[in-house]
Amino acid sequence: MRGHDGAFAEYLTLPLENLHPVPAGVSDEAAVFTEPLAAALQITRQVHIGPETRVLVVGAGRLGQLIAQVLRLTGCNLAVVARRARQRTLLANVGIPWLAEDDVPAAGFDLAVEASGAPGGLALARRALRAGGTLVLKSTYAGEVSVDLAGLVVDEISVVGSRCGPFPAALRLLAQGLVDPTPLIDTCLPLARAEAALRRAAEPGVLKVLLDCT
Repeated sequence: MRGHDGAFAEYLTLPLENLHPVPAGVSDEAAVFTEPLAAALQITRQVHIGPETRVLVVGAGRLGQLIAQVLRLTGCNLAVVARRARQRTLLANVGIPWLAEDDVPAAGFDLAVEASGAPGGLALARRALRAGGTLVLKSTYAGEVSVDLAGLVVDEISVVGSRCGPFPAALRLLAQGLVDPTPLIDTCLPLARAEAALRRAAEPGVLKVLLDCT
């Protein structure tokens, strides 16, 4: 909550309605992904996605991987832009096709989800959309980003801002085993090594670092 200490503080308070019971059988390691998984699910609440929909996810970091796993459940024609070898391996392991940036066809998709956090990713997602397509923005950018508004109007592109999502639905997906986020974990360190964990999390290509508070 804005203006309050975060969960690394010695003590913290929050409203009771912010608490969600974790179903039996969902490990702590999986449960920590509830918030980004809920954010991924929010897309399916905002945009109709069917088996015939051609979907491109731009960005294969932690959020992009979860978005891809969620959208795969719709049966859509899905591809993910992935730069790093590990990102590509994680996608391949769950049967999700990946593309290099240079292989993305122009105007080849009905829906593009921008999850790279980079202006270049936004530009790529826009180029990938057909006329009348939908651009879903999951990234927040530092500063201003240049956008060709005239092109959005001429091609009748729908732009959807997408942020937080439903925690109960995310927990159900985890409980049912429909999404497994645990391969995204790079390392788990004890709380006494919190500074080392934060440094590790800041390294390029690292997806998720956990702190063990037990």
